[in-house]
Amino acid sequence: MKILRKIRKNVKALSPVVASIILIAVTVAVSIAVAAWMGALTVGFMGSSSVTITNQAFDGTSGDPANTITLALKNTGTKSVTISQVKVNNALKSFNATTLAAGDTAGLLISAAAWSNGNPYKIDLIDSSGQAVGSYQATAPS
Repeated sequence: MKILRKIRKNVKALSPVVASIILIAVTVAVSIAVAAWMGALTVGFMGSSSVTITNQAFDGTSGDPANTITLALKNTGTKSVTISQVKVNNALKSFNATTLAAGDTAGLLISAAAWSNGNPYKIDLIDSSGQAVGSYQATAPS
């Protein structure tokens, strides 16, 4: 009889410990699921701006101030981007204004780009908020 009581006491003592462990495990699992859901919501609201230059062409002859550089662009971000400035080697250049929706491609023509044969050129794209959204290193044909 005494042995049976000891077994029953041990069974009762084990039950609250197991219940506590299960409760903690369920709480952790639910909190991970909520955190992942909230993270997905935040990314959707914020979006990202990124433009990739997929190709370039130097048009004209070396040294001519009427030269142009043509760029092929692709919006690889998740929101629409309006290119408001283009810099070639940190100098602002005139260009045809371009707005790209997410996933779109477009051409961009940079005017008054007096390039020289074989020289490298760093091209920076800046959106309407002043944030750099794309950069590209190109070398003029020789």
